[in-house]
Amino acid sequence: MIRTEQDAKDYLARRASHAELEKLDALENYLREENERQNLVSQKSLEDVWVRHFVDSAQLLDHVSRETSGVWLDLGSGAGFPGLVIAILNQDQPTLLVESRTRRVEWLESMVQVLDLPNCDIAGKRLELVETREAAVISARAFAPLAKLLSLSARFSTGRTQWVLPKGLSAAQEVESLPQKFAGMFHVKPSLTHGEAGIVVGRGRVKV
Repeated sequence: MIRTEQDAKDYLARRASHAELEKLDALENYLREENERQNLVSQKSLEDVWVRHFVDSAQLLDHVSRETSGVWLDLGSGAGFPGLVIAILNQDQPTLLVESRTRRVEWLESMVQVLDLPNCDIAGKRLELVETREAAVISARAFAPLAKLLSLSARFSTGRTQWVLPKGLSAAQEVESLPQKFAGMFHVKPSLTHGEAGIVVGRGRVKV
């Protein structure tokens, strides 16, 4: 379990290059500055931003196959978690962040520029308006209840799509509540940042 900011930085130092760590440092500074202008994340969470936002995002990479190629689609990216962190740590894979709120879109676009993330694109529109494409990975944090999330994003999935969906304390309950047609497709992995939180992990095409 990763509990402290130093634990979080040590975890990331084992997985990231020096250049990537510098980008995370920069992201932290920009996030603190921007949070004074708009409420990107709760002020309380900035006390342990490396645990709550950086490692909470980065740990999703542990549940994705190393040989994965294709677009990583992050839904409802908001302040950029997990999308921006994934784009920083996974620069060989294209990442598409979907966010409809104008000020959040502007923030994400500015971070892509200043952090020099050519692998990262922003779709500044509602998910329903995003052009259908095949996604190698689909992630979402605090986007929608699991059943609704799957329904909205089904058209992006293929038989090889990997799903990594942080769902917090409700993870197991949401999986158990899915319709029978999803039985066996999804399971819950424990989060590194909260003893009772879970990540919904799955693979394959969702049919609605």
